[in-house]
Amino acid sequence: MEDPEGGAKPQFDGASAAGRKDGKKSRRRKGKRGGQSRNAAHPASHEPSGGAGQPARPMEDAAGNPARKRKRRRRGGHGAVQDGSPLPQAMEQTAAAGNAVRADGDSAPSRRNRRKHRGKRGLQGRPLIPAKPSGAPQQERRAEEAVLRVELRETLNGASASRRTRPESDSHSGHQGDRPAGEHAWPEELYAALDLGTNNCRLLIAQPTRPGQFRVVDAFSRIVRLGEGLAASGRLSDEAMERAIEALRICASKLRNRQIRRMRLIATEACRQAVNGEDFLGRVVAETGLELEIIDRETEARLAVSGCSSLVGRETRSVVLFDIGGGSSEIAVIRIGDNRFSRLANHITHWTSLPVGVVTLSERHGGHDVTPEAFEGMVREVEGMLGSFDCPEIEVAQTGDFHLIGTSGTVTTLAGVHLDLPRYDRRKVDGIWLSDDEVSAMQAKLLSWDFASRAANPCIGPDRADLVLAGCAILEAIRRRWPSPRMRVADRGLREGLLTDMMADDGVWRRNRNRRGQRVRS
Repeated sequence: MEDPEGGAKPQFDGASAAGRKDGKKSRRRKGKRGGQSRNAAHPASHEPSGGAGQPARPMEDAAGNPARKRKRRRRGGHGAVQDGSPLPQAMEQTAAAGNAVRADGDSAPSRRNRRKHRGKRGLQGRPLIPAKPSGAPQQERRAEEAVLRVELRETLNGASASRRTRPESDSHSGHQGDRPAGEHAWPEELYAALDLGTNNCRLLIAQPTRPGQFRVVDAFSRIVRLGEGLAASGRLSDEAMERAIEALRICASKLRNRQIRRMRLIATEACRQAVNGEDFLGRVVAETGLELEIIDRETEARLAVSGCSSLVGRETRSVVLFDIGGGSSEIAVIRIGDNRFSRLANHITHWTSLPVGVVTLSERHGGHDVTPEAFEGMVREVEGMLGSFDCPEIEVAQTGDFHLIGTSGTVTTLAGVHLDLPRYDRRKVDGIWLSDDEVSAMQAKLLSWDFASRAANPCIGPDRADLVLAGCAILEAIRRRWPSPRMRVADRGLREGLLTDMMADDGVWRRNRNRRGQRVRS
């Protein structure tokens, strides 16, 4: 067969370019084509000289010495291959494998790849470096690590399965279940407290940590206004009960999703006053599975004190703590002597519960448009209720001996407005001190705002805009009865008191202290 450009066609691909027109070198691939090398495909047709139709290169020069072989490098390759030199063994094996594939027929992917890369330069073939055999000790060590990982995974899966299969009756009850008698709860167990009030539904799930303290694991709070219209009708309305049950369903879901060691669920003034309060709690059990107990006013006052015990300093000798709720307001007078009890509630000398809160007071006097005269009328009504509270005057020997503690949405709102927070932040509000002048300035500021301005404030919002001034009126009556140069704000209350009492009753902090002492002695 004759080549129109340079005579006879060479018998193998990638021949020398010496026979091409104008001496141009061929740009065709000189490597393997389709998995076959030149030497492997045509071992007998490889010529030491140029292609057919070309004069043979002399094997010896004029002096009889062997002619030096011309080296030919592949363009773009990583190394040079001499003409006539045998290919490496790895490439010959690859070529043999390619011949076997073509003998059986090219596969569709290989044909597509050849068409796709036609006219392009392929990768330069180089022998692969054989992998170094790994030593036996390394293989044994890897096998041991794999066995340990499997055993650890099985252990963890078994432990989690045992926790999932624990009966809900044990985890949701207030009893110790299958624990031995007299054994206290371990600190990693969870406690839950729910407070269904006249205005809010609140849930707190916590874990005991250091003595007298705990870490919050989950929390929930929603304004339900259960006592809406209660003062006029004496009954809980259907709309208010629906709002409360919807919030309680969320609380029930949170409680079911956790292993609760002990919990206590309470209802306060709205269910105490309503004639259908007991019927409502029966409906709660049927629709949510939660059994709430109605607590009396004295218990509510003691729980409020227990929740704020960490905010009373060692130098304090007397405190008036008040909790302004939606339907009632609890006030406790605390006198601390030289011997301080571990529970602050044991220092309560006098307490009272006023049958008035922010919801009931705002419904009687109005909460949208509150004039200074209307505000003063609310203050006088609360002062009349405090007049019947038989409590001796508090003697203050030094400036730091006495102060007020307020735990309610009213005082936390005043603190947020005072700090000019872009949004309410409990970490910045809880425990802050406000002077008497600062409290008076904040009350005057809120009284000067209309309803829209109060609702636009991020620390008040539209849900509390009609209630905050009624709370300020109750606070003003308390300040007139017990004047104090400063007041401490507490963003805590009945839930924290419930958790503190349950953990103290179970002795988790005492048990934890004993465990630390045993570890130190050992």
